[in-house]
Amino acid sequence: MAPRRSEYDVSNEVNTTDLAAVQREISRVFLDLYPVAAPAVVSRAFADLGRLYRGEFPGYHACDTGYHNLQHVLDVTLAMARLMNGYERARERPEPIGARLFGLGIITALFHDIGYLRHRNDTRHRNGAEYTLRHVSRGARFLEQYMRDIDLPELATVAGRILHFTGYEVPVERIDVPSPLFRLLGNMLGTADIVAQMADRCYLEKCRDRLYPEFVEGGLATSGPADHRLPTALFSSAADLLYKTPGFYSTATTRLTRQLGATYGYLANHFRGQNLYLEEVNKNIRYAERVSAKGDLGLLRRVPPPGVFDATKTLIYREVPQSTPDEPRSPRPV
Repeated sequence: MAPRRSEYDVSNEVNTTDLAAVQREISRVFLDLYPVAAPAVVSRAFADLGRLYRGEFPGYHACDTGYHNLQHVLDVTLAMARLMNGYERARERPEPIGARLFGLGIITALFHDIGYLRHRNDTRHRNGAEYTLRHVSRGARFLEQYMRDIDLPELATVAGRILHFTGYEVPVERIDVPSPLFRLLGNMLGTADIVAQMADRCYLEKCRDRLYPEFVEGGLATSGPADHRLPTALFSSAADLLYKTPGFYSTATTRLTRQLGATYGYLANHFRGQNLYLEEVNKNIRYAERVSAKGDLGLLRRVPPPGVFDATKTLIYREVPQSTPDEPRSPRPV
């Protein structure tokens, strides 16, 4: 087995920095399930997402968040498609999702983090990460209007509510959706958001170099002694964030299993018995435990692919190259 590449998904087959590559794979899954033409609204959603994240969509700046970037969104969308595929192929299921709601699931995944993008008339915020604590509500409002714009007004309200399964602004059990099938989609989206990012080959490096700065901007971490009393702060440094990652996974596991209905199990159906996402997550957590035990962030040597551009397509975010080579942290099975 070839070593997994940093810009590829858990199967090492789909480049998750390439919007067209992810769209092709999801279209393949869709057509395999529903042998009809893929819905045009999904193709439009992929195109609009690209325009939004590149800063080409009217009224919006390009994505400027290093962690919650286009690769993250595409990784989550791919995981969402695989969850729905696994469910549709399950021997026992209450009712099928169907082509129409499969399309809805893809659209909600594509736009689940759109709340991080800044309006062009926003003069108060310098970076989308400042919206961290309310990005889900912002995204839900955007998506409700977007669904009307693409002639799906009957799904506008529920689409916005499904986005809340990815956040903590509303407890999962209090999210009001019209039927168990819509709750299933919400559970899957919340699951995809967790497992896709934590299974990323460079998850730990991204936490250190990208997520921590976002948390500082968003009020979830402190940047120094001067703001140590920030009431919403959960982390005091990048190291603190990394050392707490195994504990976060324990909490996330409870959320995945109890609040989100253990829908991660459907991924094994997609991969014909193997849950590649959970396998990769567990590798990352074991390595995080090693980093925490040694107290050495220098053990994080992988270099994530760059992925944040301004409106002129100029790269504005790149990690400082590490002094050690980018190589696997531990031997991989062959």
